[in-house]
This record gives sequence, C-alpha cells and structure tokens, in this order.
Amino acid sequence: MEKNRKIVGLCGSLRKGSYNAMLLKFAGSLIPEGIDFEIVSFEDIPLYNADQDLPEAAERPASVTQFRDSLALADAFIIASPEYNYSIPGGLKNAIDWASRGKDSPLLHKPVAVMGATQGQWGTVRMQTAFLPVFTFLNMNPVLQPEVLIAQAQNKFDATGNLTDERTVAIIKKKIDNLISACKV
Repeated sequence: MEKNRKIVGLCGSLRKGSYNAMLLKFAGSLIPEGIDFEIVSFEDIPLYNADQDLPEAAERPASVTQFRDSLALADAFIIASPEYNYSIPGGLKNAIDWASRGKDSPLLHKPVAVMGATQGQWGTVRMQTAFLPVFTFLNMNPVLQPEVLIAQAQNKFDATGNLTDERTVAIIKKKIDNLISACKV
C-alpha cells in the first residue's frame, strides 16, 4: 500500500496578520488532493543552547520533541518567511537549529521550497539566499525555481488573506508542482 505524501509548512513569522502566514495558508490550499498539508508552529520552542540542551532524544524538551516528530512525518517542506535584517528570522532559525541536531534530524535529505512576502521592494530575496548554506549542511533538496518573492504584499492579498495577484498565484502553483516532483514516493 502506497503511503500518502505529506508536506509540512513552516512560517517564519508569528505575528498576527502576517502576510507570510497568509502566503503559507494560501500555498497549502493549492496542494493537490491526496497530499496532506500541515502547518507546524515553533512558538513554544526554547532557545537552543548546545551547552545545556543536548541533541539526544531523551534530553530534548517536550516541545522540541513534538516539533521534530511533526517534521519527521513530512516528505517535503514549504517555508514562508519574512526577511529580518537581511536574513532568516531568529525564531525560525532557532527551530531549524533544534530540528537539525542529531543523526535523527527530520530535515535531512528532504525537498524544501522557500517563499516570502514583504511590504518592501525586495521580496525576501536575501532571506531566501541565507537559507542556502543551511540546506547544504542538511543535504536538503531546495526547489529553487521558480522564485516566489512577493514584494508589496499589502497590494496582493485581500482582507481575508487570499492572494489576488494571478501572476503570483501561477508562480506558486509551479513551485508546488516542482516540490511535489522532488518528493520521493
């Protein structure tokens, strides 16, 4: 019996009304039937400290174990994130640091698609570029094309969080198709 594929979404912003939360939810609505999609939060994860917080499974905080267990069910990931100080937001990077530790890392060798929305002009290009060394270290398979860099997001989402820019919708659909193609069945 064939296993259902699953894509897990991570949002780099915990802010209410986040354009990236809207983007991730919208992207999830475009995933074809028969593929599960779940957004996993990292808001309860403590700061990673290698001196105190050892990566062994028996020593991880319960919130970290739950987060990692949720990621372990994924065949692929979608990350939608803002750009903070030209890079990855600290909370998201912290969660990825926790998930990356140990030989049992649920991130290793999996496809990942990054996208981002911002009210500015650059569309999170620097944040997405900052992820490349992380993906290299984890031997992940980043789906680089097409790039989803949503600039001036305030003009592209309606009041209910739907993406209204048809050109951007088409790009996201293609990115999701490429991510699904990268999944091993």
